[in-house]
Amino acid sequence: MRQSKYQILVYIAMLAAQAVVISILEQMIPSPFAFAPGAKLGLANLITIIAIFTLPKKYSFQVVAVRIVVTMLVGGTLSTFMYSLIGGFLSYFAMLLVKVLGPKRVSIIGISTMGGVMHNFGQLAVAALFARSWSVFNYMPVLAISGILAGFAVGFVGNYLLSKISRLRIYHEELISNTNQISWLE
Repeated sequence: MRQSKYQILVYIAMLAAQAVVISILEQMIPSPFAFAPGAKLGLANLITIIAIFTLPKKYSFQVVAVRIVVTMLVGGTLSTFMYSLIGGFLSYFAMLLVKVLGPKRVSIIGISTMGGVMHNFGQLAVAALFARSWSVFNYMPVLAISGILAGFAVGFVGNYLLSKISRLRIYHEELISNTNQISWLE
């Protein structure tokens, strides 16, 4: 079933809105990682995973961009915008790069895990620029562990949702058929 431009636009808006709501709610939750103060689960990346596996790259990029900008406008500051912007886009492009390996070499969970680690790396890069010190990267091993754990959890849930929600499966199958790829949901 071919999706109309309006259906795709509504789907993009729905994903972006869900990501914004999840981001705002996550700001209210204390860090679940006692060993990494300030680290979050990155639950909005669940929507990024869904977008990557159900939309063409240009549209999934729009979902990420809208989420970052609207979240900053609703409840952020310029510094949180910079952390989200660099971390979010680095994570997004890393996940797209790893996705190229295909479903026989890497899973959705593996792609999400790479996204979690790269998001933390991007945020540390911004912190290093603000602090004007590379010593901030001494925190990377701790954030890598939290990124792996959070990425695994987000990838697990994303994989489950993509395989169990029929509408997401339809969008995934259409993306696969239009790009001559192998399905990730087998």
